[in-house]
Amino acid sequence: MSFATDARIAVEALSDYLRDSEGRAGKVIQQPPLGDLADSLGLVRLIEQGGLTGDAFRAFLERYLAVSTRLHHPGYMAHQTAIPHPLAAVGSLIDGLTNNAMAVYEMGPAAAAIEFVLVNWMLGKVGWTPQPPPPAGPAASGGGVLTGGGSLANLTALCAARGRVDPDAWQRGVRKDLVVLAPQGCHYSVARAVGILGLGQQALRAAPVDADERLAPDRLPAALDRLRDEGAAVMAVVASGCSTAAGLYDPLRETAACCRERGLWLHVDAAHGGSALLAEGERHRLDGIDQADSMIWDAHKMMRTPTLCTAVLVRDRADLDRAFRQEASYLFHDKDQPGFDFIQRTVECTKSGLGLKLFLALAAEGEAAAGRFVEAQTAFARSAAERIRREPGFEVAVEPESNIVCFRAEGSDELQLELRRRLLENGRHYLTTTAFRGRRWLRITAMNPLTALEDVECLLAELRGLQPPR
Repeated sequence: MSFATDARIAVEALSDYLRDSEGRAGKVIQQPPLGDLADSLGLVRLIEQGGLTGDAFRAFLERYLAVSTRLHHPGYMAHQTAIPHPLAAVGSLIDGLTNNAMAVYEMGPAAAAIEFVLVNWMLGKVGWTPQPPPPAGPAASGGGVLTGGGSLANLTALCAARGRVDPDAWQRGVRKDLVVLAPQGCHYSVARAVGILGLGQQALRAAPVDADERLAPDRLPAALDRLRDEGAAVMAVVASGCSTAAGLYDPLRETAACCRERGLWLHVDAAHGGSALLAEGERHRLDGIDQADSMIWDAHKMMRTPTLCTAVLVRDRADLDRAFRQEASYLFHDKDQPGFDFIQRTVECTKSGLGLKLFLALAAEGEAAAGRFVEAQTAFARSAAERIRREPGFEVAVEPESNIVCFRAEGSDELQLELRRRLLENGRHYLTTTAFRGRRWLRITAMNPLTALEDVECLLAELRGLQPPR
């Protein structure tokens, strides 16, 4: 069979999958036992014997999609994963077939050009100076790179912070007095990055927070003084914009002022909330982010881009250009350079054209539509919270600042987990849970533009039916 034939089979199957999902047909989630699923898909036989094309491919896709989690189903209210714009999904196909490993310009000029322009566009949204295109000189500007996800992005940003504070670390190893100050509710990838960088988990210190687990800038100077008195050197202060658990934003302007006064690197994990910069009514949540030194921003969350696509952005591009120091004679040598090599800014040597997916998500409808999507999902979260508050026996944790709603049924933490387990068994609604303020909460993340208040009504009705008699 030809590529065109199998591609048509895939497009037809995916079109049916999209139509059924958006029309609330079937379950949003199914979790058959892995061994049974592997057998029903014929995985071992196909690996050994091949032959997956034409009608065999059609039958395989039918079985595969039947048990795939339906993010496009309005009952999907779970993880912070984009419901991709269809054109952006086509970008995944284009990038997969062309396979231009564009970290080196000569391996993907079109993909590199798209990434360069997108990074500059994002820098402008933050309030930082875009980088002039080659062969412009060394004028000061911001800089950035797209990476495979927020965890890698946080690691990259903290590598840049380490390079400024401890420039000899790449050659001689990391100083033993370095610490990173971050709220305990920060994303776990920050702790991972601290471990990977060789600082040790004892170097991740808890920043002072308020009752809602936001960073408390009024108590930050005292915490920094205590670290100084211990003989610790702060490599970076990390703030959230917004937090993973409850979607709350740290006060960035006040935090940045404290960091600038003391000459400390401020990194903002805006993986989820960075897209608020596109929404006129929500941009104030990130007030002061232009005073930070670095930030990350996931396109595969609120920008309708397929996974994975995260921007690492820095106010001074020289910091990112110094983050990694490596030698590879087959890559790094004098050559004609009509474009820009991203390879010195990223862990990834073979890097896919991540920007194409983001570009198509934006280019399909324009940046104003992207901003309206953020505003609509945030407004929906507030409406959902208001509806849940009116439901007897339910409690909302905090007024939503993003598209995340934390709520719980009256009862124990164990009840919240049991309710979610039963929801997933039924498969009509899919949400997560989180720890916040020392308790366990059910958690809605409004990622799907088709999810409506009627879906929240149906969710509440199902939860009422799942609760034990009082």
